[in-house]
Amino acid sequence: MHRNEATKRFHDSGDALADLIDESQPAELPAPDTDVPMVSRSVRLPLETYERVRAAAEARGIGVTTLMRQWIEAGLAELDDSATVSLADVRRALAALSRPTAA
Repeated sequence: MHRNEATKRFHDSGDALADLIDESQPAELPAPDTDVPMVSRSVRLPLETYERVRAAAEARGIGVTTLMRQWIEAGLAELDDSATVSLADVRRALAALSRPTAA
């Protein structure tokens, strides 16, 4: 039904709006893209900081919010000593320890 028709029905009769609602089809909502409930929060960033985050996300081929979420999760893991490090990082750290240092 067109908006003008709906407006006319609304103004013509008090029951017209209820009838209009009864006649309407149920809305189809998109399925969430994750099984984990998400909360949306607004974060104010300086433009330069946002541009750096955007560039970093683009270089990784992911969205800005995905990268920010990953950084927040990594920071929280570090706070409670549950941080996960890659095997490659562990190998590099061990290799650096085995090299003699110049004195």
